[in-house]
Amino acid sequence: MSDTPRTRVQGTQGRSVLLDVRGLRKHFPIRGGILNRVIGTVQAVDNVSFAVREGETLGIVGESGCGKSTTARLLMHLIEPDDGTITFDGRVVDKRDRAALRDMRRVLQMVFQDSYSSLNPRLPIEETIAFAPWVHGIPKREARDRAHRLLGAVGLEPATFARRYPHELSGGQRQRVNIARALALEPRVVVLDEPVSALDKSVEAQVLNLLVDLKDAFRLTYVFISHDLNVVQYVSDRVLVMYLGKVVEVGPVDQIYANPRHPYTRALLASRPSMNPRQRTTEAPLTGDPPNPINPPSGCRFRTRCAFAEGVCSTAEPRLAASDAVGGGLDAHMVACHMLAPDSGHSKTVLASNTA
Repeated sequence: MSDTPRTRVQGTQGRSVLLDVRGLRKHFPIRGGILNRVIGTVQAVDNVSFAVREGETLGIVGESGCGKSTTARLLMHLIEPDDGTITFDGRVVDKRDRAALRDMRRVLQMVFQDSYSSLNPRLPIEETIAFAPWVHGIPKREARDRAHRLLGAVGLEPATFARRYPHELSGGQRQRVNIARALALEPRVVVLDEPVSALDKSVEAQVLNLLVDLKDAFRLTYVFISHDLNVVQYVSDRVLVMYLGKVVEVGPVDQIYANPRHPYTRALLASRPSMNPRQRTTEAPLTGDPPNPINPPSGCRFRTRCAFAEGVCSTAEPRLAASDAVGGGLDAHMVACHMLAPDSGHSKTVLASNTA
């Protein structure tokens, strides 16, 4: 990964929305007792909405347990949402429309975090990559040829790696195979769930640069999920910040990193280790564990850890709104915080004056 900032996608403002998510919700029931009744629910994803333009990369960040990976699985319909709509290229996709779901799964693919468990240990690499095209009716010879081309595209020599098995590859090589498999059906959107978190830093940099190159070569759109803030800054055009199943801030990556508006986003960015030994962190930017998702706080879910919380934060849930009440739309810097709302009075000034 280069130390210099990546060139951002140019002209995405005029491009159409390819993936549109509205009101996505997923609560997992907890069962117990002699009769195995539902005794509670884990509110993993709660009323999440966002849109992704064709050709851009949307980064999703947040603490462990905030709902990032669940959101990815909901997009892929690996688990079914309890509520909300997922619209792909103008077509609503749900399990009731099997044709739409089948078409969506061909053009929306996913790369998982664990590069080993997501591969079939009994299949050689070329068959792993060619399997999905076979299933979708592509002749075996053509599917194998495609697998070999994709191995070359991800930096693996087909003559050397095509007949190897997953256990014969390193972690970085297995992740390259997973990327090639995701590209086998010529998708338009690739969901990347922590694709480099299990790799060492040198291999991580190679895979990240590969993903950037493949995005341009195959004209892809990415939804990139990671807990590594530096990685998200490098690859993303826009960033969505999640906390306890909710979206708390979303906007262009340069604005989010230069001027984070939500207290949680500021705490996340402040937690990044400094490369300058003279700039030491004297105290933790954020203390305490996230609340229990089974019984989250009322109102703003971040209020129990927020230094700026006031009475309204416990009684009303904040809604996403353009920061400083300027503009709107997909490219706006949106924040869900009462202290930045236009009707929050002097509190807005207090929070803004403390912005890092």
